Amino acid sequence: RLVESGGGLVQPGESLRLHCASSRSILNVNAMGWYRQAPGKQRELVVVIEAGGNIKYADSVKGRFTISKDDEKVTVDLQMHSLKPEDTAVYYCNIGASHGVYWGRGTQVTVAS
Repeated sequence: RLVESGGGLVQPGESLRLHCASSRSILNVNAMGWYRQAPGKQRELVVVIEAGGNIKYADSVKGRFTISKDDEKVTVDLQMHSLKPEDTAVYYCNIGASHGVYWGRGTQVTVAS
């Protein structure tokens, strides 16, 4: 139901923009966000933006990543700058609504020289 795009292979210091869109309308959205999971590690929160606009970033991405959303289209983007090798992971889109939580299948981001 959620489809991510924009991942890829980049060099350290470069940028990527991830996009997430829902194939169907989702009502009563409480929050939208991005998570990531690196090989051998647990899935972790990257950033979440609540319906009221409050945003929480993981300390590791503060100042480098920026989340944006379109409530009408139910899309959420993640602009990533100054990428580091430790940002390498599968990035998952997440939307929480009053009736459930939705996940995308993920998009691979690889940062390597």
